[in-house]
Amino acid sequence: QVQLVESGGGTVQAGGSLRLSCTVSGNPYSSYCIGWFRQAPGKEREGVASLRSDGTNTYANSVKGRFTTSLDNSKNTLYLQMNSLKTEDTAMYYCAVDRFYFCSDTWPTSYTYWGEGNQVTVSS
Repeated sequence: QVQLVESGGGTVQAGGSLRLSCTVSGNPYSSYCIGWFRQAPGKEREGVASLRSDGTNTYANSVKGRFTTSLDNSKNTLYLQMNSLKTEDTAMYYCAVDRFYFCSDTWPTSYTYWGEGNQVTVSS
């Protein structure tokens, strides 16, 4: 059974930082992509960052230079470090896992496995 458990969301003032965690168990893919997505009320889900099993990172233009991903293989956990947060970063954040080719700057959202989501609120 594949499970993605997220943590680390919360409320922070603009300019602050948060770190999200996504612990993956039962990953069925040896070559995989783990993606971070967000969805604000009334908006479509959008890709934020992704990490492929070969270590390749991809970031959306809106977060480049502010967000970074890292992977702790010993804990099967992917982190999303979010710095210089802006009010427009407010959204529900999700992690997802699928085959390696899902890591693309076209940001497909049809990943097979998803976490439950974590709210990030950035106040002005």
